[in-house]
Amino acid sequence: MSWTVFVLLAVSLASNALGAETRQDRAKRVINEALQALGGDAYLHMEDRVEFGRAYSFYREQLSGLSVAKIYTRYLAPAPGQLGIRERDSFGKVNARSADLEESNAQLFTEEGAWEITFRGVRPLDEERYAKYKDSTLRNIFYILRQRLGEPGMTFYAQDTDFYEHRPVEIVDITDADNVTVTVYFDQLTKLPVKQSFRRRNPEYKDFDTEVTVFAKYHEVKGVKWPQTIQRQRNGEKIFEMYSDSVDINKNLTDNLFTLPVNVKLLPKAK
Repeated sequence: MSWTVFVLLAVSLASNALGAETRQDRAKRVINEALQALGGDAYLHMEDRVEFGRAYSFYREQLSGLSVAKIYTRYLAPAPGQLGIRERDSFGKVNARSADLEESNAQLFTEEGAWEITFRGVRPLDEERYAKYKDSTLRNIFYILRQRLGEPGMTFYAQDTDFYEHRPVEIVDITDADNVTVTVYFDQLTKLPVKQSFRRRNPEYKDFDTEVTVFAKYHEVKGVKWPQTIQRQRNGEKIFEMYSDSVDINKNLTDNLFTLPVNVKLLPKAK
């Protein structure tokens, strides 16, 4: 039996078997299967994470930046509508002896704000940059599965099954109490998220931007699966790519990574 025929038959059998499910029931089942595929209890108890690799930024499809990056993430107790996470994005070069990152600059995101840290001092990032980070984080499927599933007013609705990259996918709309929706594509065979999309209002043009993120090359560490390739697009144009050489979790990251240095010069807010 060819792969295409097998997939079509599997989709047909699954559709018949699940015919009695409501759209909401199917969506909740898909979400639960994804959570289990990512590691279940191990995923829900992931306290922190370190991703190390190469980060690329693009402007109008042209490469505008390339950095060696180390992204530190730590989870906090979640509160509805508030960030339950702290993140430090470190950039620099690899130390030839230790093979670790020598940080030259960093960006720090917390529940209170965002800053750029360089040898010159600390500069608060502008409100729009922080608002976009917060919005993107709250709508990220991995954050939703770890932090927001029990949030009041969260609803799930399954669309018709479809294909993505020649593989069958389940598509689920996740909507929170503020009526903000993200659409997530789950591989029907692995149960893992492979793509998500949402619309965000453009404050300059007063219309909407469509942001798409693609996840690939999952790697398992300490019982948790995490994508080592992440690509983002805005309105069909590539804006960011991250290729992780390594991902690790539960490293007991310390507070100093997620707090501003003491006795450092405070620079004017970025314009």
